Amino acid sequence: MPILDFTPGTHRGQPVIFIAFDLNKDNLKHVTQLGEAKWSQSKKSWYVPDTAAYRKKFEVETLPMEKKLLAKIHSVNLPELKRFQETIELMGYSPNTLKSYHYGFVQLLIILKSHPVKNCDAEMIRNYFLYCTNRLKMTESGLHARMNAVKFYFEKVLNRDKFFIEIPRPKKPLKLPKAFHQKDIKRLFEVTTNLKHNTILKVCYGMGLRVSEVVNLKITDVDSNNMQVFVERAKGKKDRYANLPESLLGQLRHYFSIYKPKKYLFEGMYGGQYSLRSIQAMFHEAKEKAGIIRIGGIHCLRHSFATHLLENGTDVRFIQELLGHKDIKTTLIYTQVSDNAIRKIKSPLDDML
Repeated sequence: MPILDFTPGTHRGQPVIFIAFDLNKDNLKHVTQLGEAKWSQSKKSWYVPDTAAYRKKFEVETLPMEKKLLAKIHSVNLPELKRFQETIELMGYSPNTLKSYHYGFVQLLIILKSHPVKNCDAEMIRNYFLYCTNRLKMTESGLHARMNAVKFYFEKVLNRDKFFIEIPRPKKPLKLPKAFHQKDIKRLFEVTTNLKHNTILKVCYGMGLRVSEVVNLKITDVDSNNMQVFVERAKGKKDRYANLPESLLGQLRHYFSIYKPKKYLFEGMYGGQYSLRSIQAMFHEAKEKAGIIRIGGIHCLRHSFATHLLENGTDVRFIQELLGHKDIKTTLIYTQVSDNAIRKIKSPLDDML
């Protein structure tokens, strides 16, 4: 495709990369297949989110903030950073994990200055994390993310098994998943009159899918004969099947006859995958229209799916399979949200008043 130019810029307050190309049907198809590509009427240009992945794909200059960070790393540690990045890529980690690990490891290299990172012992790394805790006042989740990055380097790049065995981790706070009441979700569907948007919301809730899984669904993934939907390479690159609700089949067929998607079940105006950001924005607009005041994004529909299944008596092991959880402990957290027996216990205050 004869691309003319890739230009970083901003659109509606968000960093984007504008794409210029010779306009014809074939080139337009290539651009729309990028997945997150959108057309800006005001800028008269196609654009994608300004991310490290797209900058690498388009060979666009490194982000200014990243360049500043890299400039602070001593030359003695730059080869180790390269090895670190290559190992992550070879192991097939997701772009989000790569970005998180990269940032966490870079922060350590900056602190080390001219000291070779490969020569660090467990005591030095322990002192570094004490610095992160006491001086930087990092949160538990932030510290865990940084520990994961450094642990990856020593154990996967340098092959030092159990390097972290003497370094304690902070206890993570227990955060319960937020679930909506079934009445609120029903109201959400009622106020969402756009057929595509309504179908997306019902797919999210009705099958307990992550929004990233919804945008990746292909037409061929829907098996109406067996009433199942194939979820390919979900989180952790794990395939699974989700049950297709009988109440949704008719609407899906009606949606398909109206919108006639070519490859993906939900496509943008000009083809290609429907944008994650568009779905998230649509959800918040519908939530506001429905008068739902509870805090939470579209992922709460997945939490609600699991919670309502438990309340209806579904075995937690089946819910684990439907959600695609690797560890049953992840699914068991929903039992703390939907314990109907505990809710029925009366406070002694009620007997006094």
